[in-house]
Amino acid sequence: MLTTTIDPGRLRTEFALEQATPVADGMGGHGEEWNEVATVFGRIEPVSAGVRFGAGQALETVTHRVTIRHRDGVSSGMRLKKGARRFAIVSVHDPDESGRYLVLRTREEGA
Repeated sequence: MLTTTIDPGRLRTEFALEQATPVADGMGGHGEEWNEVATVFGRIEPVSAGVRFGAGQALETVTHRVTIRHRDGVSSGMRLKKGARRFAIVSVHDPDESGRYLVLRTREEGA
């Protein structure tokens, strides 16, 4: 949780905000195509890392908190891209209900 004032100068990591669009696979199903909808700047902070075991393999989970300036249309199900890294947005909230910032809880994909 944010308990102090956010310094906008710390929002300096560039991300591509992406949204999935269903694409027909030609066999009655569909896949996903990710399209960039905006470039945003934010602050990324690691929150947790863990490993769980299932189906004979280790499944790693890495979560981050990303703070960005408020923008309409950001929701869970979208993702952030930073170079080759992908961060699935799990939740979105306004930390102080001021409409100035959004805090995104993310799960790193492929970690």
